[in-house]
Amino acid sequence: MGNRRLSILALAALAVLAVLGCSSAGPNAEPSAAPSAADAILAPYGLAGLDGVALVDRLDRLPVAQRPADLRVSVRPGQLLLSDQRTGAEATLALPADQFYLSVAPYLERTHECFFHSLTTCRGELGGRPVAVSITNRASGEVLVDTTVMTFDNGFAGFWLPAGVEADIRVAYEGRTVTAQIGTGSDDPTCLTSLRL
Repeated sequence: MGNRRLSILALAALAVLAVLGCSSAGPNAEPSAAPSAADAILAPYGLAGLDGVALVDRLDRLPVAQRPADLRVSVRPGQLLLSDQRTGAEATLALPADQFYLSVAPYLERTHECFFHSLTTCRGELGGRPVAVSITNRASGEVLVDTTVMTFDNGFAGFWLPAGVEADIRVAYEGRTVTAQIGTGSDDPTCLTSLRL
């Protein structure tokens, strides 16, 4: 009878351990999905869950009047720097390591100095205008971009380029043309506002 009682107690103890084991995460368990710092900043603006490329695309295409005034999204080589002006919260969101996003705002009369493009606050002069853009890799001669695009409502046109190249850019608009040299390295600007037509 004593052995039977010990067996029952041992089985009860094993059952308790089994239940506890199911309710706690073991060393190989997947972590629970907590919102990222970036999603916490983006959620109030209906932008949570977007990766860096999708966020760039979404904000670029928004009319200026619909861009969130309190959200700052600064394009850096390899990442976006997010900040919420209401809370002071900051976070980063990765961009593809092998790509570089360059925002270009050609102008006729008015421009502003810019190094890192802000998707929510930068404004160019020529919003909603067709501009012809060609970008050529200086070392290889490869044409990276050769197209006519409509500038976004904020006056910029954006281009995904290979990271780590030196290139020549040519922009034409209504019979006027401007050229410049650009780079897509880790120390290069993501905002080009010096192209006077």
